[in-house]
Amino acid sequence: DSGEIPEIAYHATLYYLTKDENGPGLGVLNEEELALLQEAALERYQEIVLRDLDPDNRDLGIYRGIRRSIYNWQRMQDFCGRLGRNCSFFKETVAWALSDFLAREVDDVKNNRRAGSVNCSVEQITAFAAVLDYPLEDLPAGWQQLCP
Repeated sequence: DSGEIPEIAYHATLYYLTKDENGPGLGVLNEEELALLQEAALERYQEIVLRDLDPDNRDLGIYRGIRRSIYNWQRMQDFCGRLGRNCSFFKETVAWALSDFLAREVDDVKNNRRAGSVNCSVEQITAFAAVLDYPLEDLPAGWQQLCP
């Protein structure tokens, strides 16, 4: 569990394992070892991107909103770019999570079950959907009214 920025945990772990005088002094890690650490960081990125697109988390302290999901998505893409990896494998999962979140939010707000929790603009969600290659017309009707 690396907190909010898995890349920091990744680099801290690399330092500890290879250079820290209190670490095991492994020197240089091989490709397989590096790949395991990178996968762990990517898995954590996936968790935190989806965490804020899970409507069941809206009332929990861990919830940060769609805006944070967008930031964490971008951080993950930047990390992948620095690693020279393509992380588009996760796009479809995130797109469906965004659509499902908005559908539930629209339904809950419309039926007075809760106040809205969307914390980003129509433009931000539109741009996020575009990055995810998710057609706006496939998002649930009325999602725009949820935006502040």
